[in-house]
Amino acid sequence: MKNTFRFSRLMILGVICFASSGAAADLVKQSTSGLCHPPRSSWYERTLNYIPFKTLEACLDAGGRLPSGVSLSGARKLAGDLSENRNQYQRSAFGHGWDDTDRDCQDSHAEALISTSTTPVRFADGKRCRVVTGRWISPFTGEVIQNASNIEIDHVVPLALAWERGAWRWSDERREQFANDPVNLLPVEDSLNSSKQHRGPDEWLPPSGQCGYVARFVRVVKKYELSPTSDERAWTTRFLEGCR
Repeated sequence: MKNTFRFSRLMILGVICFASSGAAADLVKQSTSGLCHPPRSSWYERTLNYIPFKTLEACLDAGGRLPSGVSLSGARKLAGDLSENRNQYQRSAFGHGWDDTDRDCQDSHAEALISTSTTPVRFADGKRCRVVTGRWISPFTGEVIQNASNIEIDHVVPLALAWERGAWRWSDERREQFANDPVNLLPVEDSLNSSKQHRGPDEWLPPSGQCGYVARFVRVVKKYELSPTSDERAWTTRFLEGCR
């Protein structure tokens, strides 16, 4: 009972933090007076009460207007330079494959397999670099997997989704850290990882363990201060409230 109560409290706290995070990182702020402030404009950081919009055009279409002395072309330049970067996701922006920061030949993929196996793993050879067998309980199905070739390491928050929700602003080092962070990695069936693709929990959920999966997703979003959309935040809040 105590563990259940504690889990519920942690989940509620996660929902609150998730629901309140991210709005500040949206591209354009519409102030209470109806002015649309793109990033790097003079009043952007000083505008604390606002409605966030992904694009300048969306803000204007919603009835917003430009500040005095700011031309449409100038505002588009301020917002457009960033929007262009946002649409240029490439996997290589998060590093080239799995990282081996401690240079022990076991990259983050191998370390994820080693740390989550319920029995000692077996390696391909004496170098102890590549894992071939172990015993993994899939968080997506509860099934036991013993052959590492049947496993893919899932990014709980997909890299492409993270890019769209703020990672495009990060340094290369932070993106590589994100892609190799054990908190964001789960060993799962290769078929399910393929079916998930780059979708968030509002579009895709595993067959089982859904509450834990969504709570883990929120944890990663909070840790890296990503910026989910208002619809995504509302969906996640409703879903986790149903998990209590």
